[in-house]
Amino acid sequence: MSNKKDTADKKTKIHTLDSTNTGDVKIADDVVAAIAAIAAGEVEGVSAMTGNISDKLMNTVGLKNGAGSGVRVDVAGNMVRIDIALVIRYGHNVMETSKKVQDKVKNSIETMTGLNVTDVNIRITGVNNEIRSDK
Repeated sequence: MSNKKDTADKKTKIHTLDSTNTGDVKIADDVVAAIAAIAAGEVEGVSAMTGNISDKLMNTVGLKNGAGSGVRVDVAGNMVRIDIALVIRYGHNVMETSKKVQDKVKNSIETMTGLNVTDVNIRITGVNNEIRSDK
């Protein structure tokens, strides 16, 4: 039975955070990606996260990627590398906003999971010039 569980873990990319006498604590890549996406979305100046062409294709056929769309996560042991594709709101400084996203994402993932974030790479894919209604 252990082989079946290990195979399932490899398919869904689930990683063990802690293993004790009481049991294992595991986390899926999708959860780490969702934490990163939520954290990035909380930064002023971020309009949206954008995915790649395969994300858009999956959404078109009804297979949603969820809150981690536009975020790629690579976990190796307890180290995490994050790649985020962002749309920035017009008028916001790209470098300042990107730095805030990097700090927020790193802090959120490390605080919530205990994993060590080695990189938070930002790719700006667009600028949103829509006027916000909350101003």
